[in-house]
Amino acid sequence: MPIDYLPILILVIVALIFVVVALLVPALLGPRKPTAIKLSTYESGKIPFGTTSRRFPVKYYLTAVLFILFDIEVIFLYPWAVVFKKLKLFGLIEMGVFVLILLVGYLYVWRKGALEWD
Repeated sequence: MPIDYLPILILVIVALIFVVVALLVPALLGPRKPTAIKLSTYESGKIPFGTTSRRFPVKYYLTAVLFILFDIEVIFLYPWAVVFKKLKLFGLIEMGVFVLILLVGYLYVWRKGALEWD
């Protein structure tokens, strides 16, 4: 029933209002005194050096994507653990298949050398 989704709609509307207010109020009411020091580049409290067009190795991005991928897949273990007793043998077999697929992906990434940090 569509009426069952009303609390979610209210939550989304309240969240959007909060975001709009949190972004607009400081922009409209906050002080604006730009100076050369405030507009200068700031990087971890140190003056930046070198060019800004420096490239990062692809391994950095690959490691980050793999971390997110495996981290999100591990999150699926929690709901399974909550309803494990209800699922019985079927749930155990399904999670075994899921973990096996995850392990195959992990071994593939490991053999390709994506986890090596040079």
